[in-house]
Amino acid sequence: MPRTSPSHFLRHLGLKWFTLCGVALLSVSCLQPLVADERFDWPGIRGPRWDGISDESGIADSWPAQGPPVLWTRELGQGYSAFIAWGDRIATQYQSLSGQYLICMNANTGKTLWEYRYAWAYDPAGVYPGPRATPTYDDGLIYFASPAGLIGCLDSNTGTLQWSVDLAETFGCELTGFGYACSPTVVDGLVVLPVGCANASMVALEAKTGQVKWRSGDDAGSYAPAFPITFEGRSRVLGYLENVLVCHDLSTGQLLWRHDLSQGYDEHSSWPLYREPHLWISSPFRAGSEMLELTSDPTASVRSLGKQSLMSNDIFSSVLIDGAIYGFDVREAQAKTHRSTRGVFRCIDFMTGEECWSVGDGRPLRQNSTDAPPVTASQDTPLIGHATVIAVDGKLILFNDLGELILARATRERYEELARVSVLSGEISWTQPALSHGRLFVRNQSRAACLFLGDPQSLQQNVRSRAMTTAEIPQTAYFDWASVILGVEPEYAFDLPSMKWLTLWFQICLLGIMCGCLLITAMLTVIPNFRKASRLSRETTFWAIVFLVGAGGTTFLSPMLHEFVFTWPVCLFAVFQPFIDRIVLKRRPMAGHERFQSGLSCVAFLGGCLLYFLTCRRLSLVFEWVFLGGFFAAVPFSLAARHLFRARRWYPFWQVLATALAFTAFFWSSVVYLYLRVR
Repeated sequence: MPRTSPSHFLRHLGLKWFTLCGVALLSVSCLQPLVADERFDWPGIRGPRWDGISDESGIADSWPAQGPPVLWTRELGQGYSAFIAWGDRIATQYQSLSGQYLICMNANTGKTLWEYRYAWAYDPAGVYPGPRATPTYDDGLIYFASPAGLIGCLDSNTGTLQWSVDLAETFGCELTGFGYACSPTVVDGLVVLPVGCANASMVALEAKTGQVKWRSGDDAGSYAPAFPITFEGRSRVLGYLENVLVCHDLSTGQLLWRHDLSQGYDEHSSWPLYREPHLWISSPFRAGSEMLELTSDPTASVRSLGKQSLMSNDIFSSVLIDGAIYGFDVREAQAKTHRSTRGVFRCIDFMTGEECWSVGDGRPLRQNSTDAPPVTASQDTPLIGHATVIAVDGKLILFNDLGELILARATRERYEELARVSVLSGEISWTQPALSHGRLFVRNQSRAACLFLGDPQSLQQNVRSRAMTTAEIPQTAYFDWASVILGVEPEYAFDLPSMKWLTLWFQICLLGIMCGCLLITAMLTVIPNFRKASRLSRETTFWAIVFLVGAGGTTFLSPMLHEFVFTWPVCLFAVFQPFIDRIVLKRRPMAGHERFQSGLSCVAFLGGCLLYFLTCRRLSLVFEWVFLGGFFAAVPFSLAARHLFRARRWYPFWQVLATALAFTAFFWSSVVYLYLRVR
């Protein structure tokens, strides 16, 4: 082997070093400004400091008409989980029919790196399908929470499970009613979680092992994650629970103080805002907000400085910038999944609660409280809508529930909108965006996208050439079907209907619609062809009229009566009764045309049930499953109408009576089932 001179070796080594450096620099330059800097990661749902604020700079002051560059877009399944980002990776949770997954993707391309399946699909046909919580990244590990309360820890490089804990099984109680939604809070080697069980309203797990470090409290839980704070140099953690706000020592779990909030059912989803020693909390249901002050007095560790009604956060949290709070004030009882939630985007002073400015939708709302502030809007100011907000570089990044991305100046003097573009329109979105290294990650229930908010010229040419515009993202125009179909919406969609409402619905369905349609059918007998038709054909016509009138009853009667009138149960009964007549009650073999008619009845029955279910689900009505369970109670009366009274005199009278009894059994058995299941 020939010997290499020292000078040749040094030259060769220098060439290799130069080549490696060049490759490294080229790799970095292709991703600029997507350079790894942990300060600009977004490791949890509220960013690096749990406050919704990024330390980045260089965010563009405006966008072209087509919006900022879109680096990638891809299909993604159901879920309310937001993205987290570290380095060149992102992760979120979603579900498909095959199950729930935590997915890790390349932040620059959106391509899947690995997936971890942790459960079957959660409530796939319900109002809130999919995972609610957002995962958390810390020290090479990803922590996630499922709607059923499974807490897991995965290796961020491979997706390998490190440990898991079932909260309901470990601590022995049922979790929150709408599914566990608390994102894991990882701080100082602990995973802190609200649970809401006896002796476990708040718990802390060892981050590396999942072992229980401490458990404390007996209060019922809610939907807000644990919130770590520092007071007088000591680490503490807050639990925003169902009826109380609690503070624990982070390392030991000792309960330091407890502040009562409410009684009975309540829910809290938004994060508090903290600027030592002041703590600001906001509640849904138009309950407003409250300013608290933490003290070193052991007899009064926390005291209220007053409540005000100007800001009621529901599922979207506010941000605090330079002594001003920016957030969406929900002026309805609850946020809506089927249409944009009405309210006002406000800027208020942190200490005084006084309004600096507000931008609302200008529509009148029915209000239960006379002291609730009016909905205000400037005529020349565009509507923001129900929007989640994060802050960066002196600006507000708003992503509203209609899928619009809005850039505004963070100033208390006035609302100053800098840019706006539609990104994921066509369906309601409740997921907060994540910002990391100039990239903004957004998603809804079917799609995810990554937009670059920095100076587009800072992107390398090959990246710019691959970038899309928002016009290339598959989007559909949003249409508010609820306002057209319902007429009057139930204010509390998830509450049990009152007995007054149920009685009104029953009377309108039976005495108004069915009896009215019977009269219309009788009047049609003046038509010779209709009078000569078979009895079964006349009955089919009657039920078709009942279905059509019942389908339109909710839309037209509700505004007339100024009440929510639900007439769709009679539509279900209108497709059920012909199905019974043509299929279940047939004794003799059917001819060809009879089999065809029976098939149509079967298709109409199944199609009617499916249409009812999907429409109720789309409009967030809890009746989506209730009245589908009342058919069995109606069958005996339907049988009586066909068999017991067939040979008797006054058969039509007995048939009408038995049909009325069948509908009565169908309706009220469904109501009993509803009350038994919910209570």
